[in-house]
Amino acid sequence: MAYDKFTILRSSAVPMPTENVDTDQIIPARFLKATERVGFGDNLFRDWRYNSDNTPKADFVLNNPTYQGKILVGGKNFGSGSSREHAAWALYDYSFRCVVSSFFADIFKGNALNIGILPVQVTPEFLEKIFAAIAADPTTELEVNLPEQTITLLATGDSESFAINSYKKDNLTNGYDDIDYLLSMRQEIEAFAETRPF
Repeated sequence: MAYDKFTILRSSAVPMPTENVDTDQIIPARFLKATERVGFGDNLFRDWRYNSDNTPKADFVLNNPTYQGKILVGGKNFGSGSSREHAAWALYDYSFRCVVSSFFADIFKGNALNIGILPVQVTPEFLEKIFAAIAADPTTELEVNLPEQTITLLATGDSESFAINSYKKDNLTNGYDDIDYLLSMRQEIEAFAETRPF
């Protein structure tokens, strides 16, 4: 399944400074029954977003219309816990295309990259600058430049570079998952196969 191509994203951001956000908080286990990658956004942070009677919790950031955008800015150690890829699906289905943190759990990071979400790891100091900028002006925008591997606070020009695996970078730029990547090489694979003895 192909995903949105990711090159340069300019967007306001949703701040969630909570540290050690685990995958069960991102998408509780009781919502993992579906096998298609749609509909999970409705239950993103379900237990933090809603009361037991399904009314929205007014103090949770996703229920606050002040904060909008395709970038989620999380606290340190985002995506810890179980390996469920549904956590990445839920973020993508909700419309997030980038998550920023000072540290990501490795499995979550891999799952995010596999389904079209760019995890941008920044220094703790730069993360604090982002949170401070959003607190001062919730409409402040970030620019995430995948080709240049930089993230910039547009209001101030403060910028930092981030690392990414070159294969995953190429896939995100083209909107590919691993299967799409192989299909994009179909002619080369078939040509190579022609040269092999049967």
